[in-house]
Amino acid sequence: MKHGLIALSILCFLAVPSAAQEQEPPSLIERGAQQFLENLLQEMEPAWGQMQNFMDEMGPAMLELMESIKDWSAYDPPEVLENGDIILRRKQPQVSPPVEPPSVTEL
Repeated sequence: MKHGLIALSILCFLAVPSAAQEQEPPSLIERGAQQFLENLLQEMEPAWGQMQNFMDEMGPAMLELMESIKDWSAYDPPEVLENGDIILRRKQPQVSPPVEPPSVTEL
């Protein structure tokens, strides 16, 4: 998604000539860059639609998950299993051995 926004901003920058410059035909490099970015945007269009569909379907579930977990520090990082499942494990509390009071020696 980041790459699409970067490509779009570069394309807009190349497409809009500066007011201070005279209108010159684009150089070979400019034309090549513009064609490259146009083709890149055409290739990314189907993926962008899939990303929007994914967000439409999963967005509410993600919001619900974010609201239900109040303290993210209580969980280990997510793990992806071989079958594609993602699990969040709670951190196991560190159990320290009980502290014994120092023994008193009578003299």
